[in-house]
Amino acid sequence: MTLPGWRDWAFALKTYAAAMLALFLALWIDLPRPYWALGTVYITSQVLSGATRSKAVYRLCGTALGAAVSVALVPNLVDAPVLLSLAVALWVALCLFIALLDRTPASYLPMLAGYTAALIGFPAVDDPGAIFDTAVARAEEIGLGILCASLVATLVLPQSAAPAIVARLEAWLAEARSWTLAALQRTRMPQAGETGHSLRLASDALALDGLGLALRNEATGAERAAAAFAPLRQHMLMVLPIVAALSDRVAALEQAGAQPARLRALLSDLALWLSSDGTPDDADRLRERIAGIDPPLTRDTTWTALLLASLAARLRDVIDLREDLRVLRSHLQAGTAPVAPLAFTYTARVTRIRHRDYGLAAFSAFGVFVGLLVCCAIWIATGWPDGSAAPMMGAVACCLFATQDDPTPQILGFTNSALVGATGAGLYLFAILPLATSFEMVALALAPALILCGLAMTQPRTAPMGMGAALNGATLLALQNGYSGDFAPFANSVIASVVGMWIAAVVIRLVRSVGAAWSARRLVRINRRSLAAAADGRGAGHGLELAALMLDRVGLIAPRLATLPAEEAAALGDLLADVRVGINLVEVRRVRRRLTGAARISVDATLALAARRLRGRIDDPDLLATLDDALDAVACAAQTPERRAALIGLTGLRRGLFPEAPPYRDAAPRPNAREMAA
Repeated sequence: MTLPGWRDWAFALKTYAAAMLALFLALWIDLPRPYWALGTVYITSQVLSGATRSKAVYRLCGTALGAAVSVALVPNLVDAPVLLSLAVALWVALCLFIALLDRTPASYLPMLAGYTAALIGFPAVDDPGAIFDTAVARAEEIGLGILCASLVATLVLPQSAAPAIVARLEAWLAEARSWTLAALQRTRMPQAGETGHSLRLASDALALDGLGLALRNEATGAERAAAAFAPLRQHMLMVLPIVAALSDRVAALEQAGAQPARLRALLSDLALWLSSDGTPDDADRLRERIAGIDPPLTRDTTWTALLLASLAARLRDVIDLREDLRVLRSHLQAGTAPVAPLAFTYTARVTRIRHRDYGLAAFSAFGVFVGLLVCCAIWIATGWPDGSAAPMMGAVACCLFATQDDPTPQILGFTNSALVGATGAGLYLFAILPLATSFEMVALALAPALILCGLAMTQPRTAPMGMGAALNGATLLALQNGYSGDFAPFANSVIASVVGMWIAAVVIRLVRSVGAAWSARRLVRINRRSLAAAADGRGAGHGLELAALMLDRVGLIAPRLATLPAEEAAALGDLLADVRVGINLVEVRRVRRRLTGAARISVDATLALAARRLRGRIDDPDLLATLDDALDAVACAAQTPERRAALIGLTGLRRGLFPEAPPYRDAAPRPNAREMAA
């Protein structure tokens, strides 16, 4: 375990100071439940100042919306407990569904709107006439905690995300460079190792998302570089299919013994350039040399020429991506926004494309709906005093961990943190706080426990325990103006909270939990449905848009595959090959509109068979032959840029779908277009 550094101590002390400021102001304003302000500081605070700020506005808006819904529901349905339970459960489920479709801080708005209605509405059933005042008070208390956390994070030793992004980017670039060099120097690693390497790169690229969002919301001056992050992330992802295609073409040419001497020299010099701090002038000279090995694709073009043309296109992409990544990294280091256009211009169109899983979001929403109804049923049936804490905490636990494949372990961990917080709250409530006669003494007494929770929040493994203990401990401590050490309400609240989270864990395990293998297989199936849609002419209108969406899913698949046995992970196939197929499918369909006669007919036939194969993942013996017929027909078409793009796209499609197939029939006689049309 890593010992806390000075930044960890600074965060713990800052968070404690923000919590005491929120508690002091809440007591001074005489809010009814000032402890909500204290607990909110701990659920809002993040190590990076931008991450705290990015959540603040959305949390404020979500809290206000949840409070408004509770005001609308409770007075009208308080005499029908079943209907009220159904209404609140439906609202929480709907809000969670919307939140899960968004993987940015904006998702906190609907999520908070959901469980805030439960936090305010359920305890208010005993006094529905005061629901408006209660809702306003809860919104003020929670809003005060959010504002104090954001203010302290911004003004006191703000920690920028930029250094963390640059450090991770340096490590990522080093690993990507070694993979690219292996492809250029024809030292390909085994398929399993190459796949694991690329998947790790995809996962690491997506892991930067949270840092990028934090950078965008800073007030340190570094946020000016946030404009460089969106293209940076997408450039990193696009390296994967480009280098995979590059590796494939180099291997195919070497296997065929068709690498001319000048190509081998070019690959060696490109490898040296990647390993050094080459200048833009060096990049321009390499582009000129690539033009020298890029063959014209005539009517009698060969398979070797097609592979060389495809390789030349990928080499240009590698140079453009490398140059852009260096520029974007320098902007992140300097805290400036890029102004000059990027060389790899396609990525600018696809920086905001993300996967949205409507099915899994609905599945998670159904789980929280059932869990809330079970908690409410027990509460209503038993007439349990303070039993409202069960559906309240059940809703919070279900929502907080809904993004996990199996939320049950995290919910149980959150329950354990509640027990730790309850133990600490009991010790304070009945042994320590009776001796405190002023706010200063209360703050001093709380300091050891809250600072310890803050330190725990700086470490990924202990963060849930630290945040949960602080939040639940503050809630159960119920600090107010004046001491009230009544054991019965305290014990009832503790038991109800724990029971509510246990019920949530059991229901989620029975209704919602899935394994990493199930999620990975589901994402792979979704990717392949996207491929079939691309072959049919539906879905993304540009190959890189489809690639961006598929690569986003690959990044989500990668950490799940790391938890699976090697055989089970290998059974999912080559995920980057699917991405390459998608790029080529969309590109071929895009340019087919400029083709005529036999060329267009044969391309359409190829796309139709490819869609059928991708929908059923059934090897169609006619597809390879149809692909070769399409290459024949397009080669005989009139010389246009679209014809060349179609030939390169069909070449990539052939290599992606049939990597082990014999070379395209170089020696086969090609009928002219008139004969094929006849």
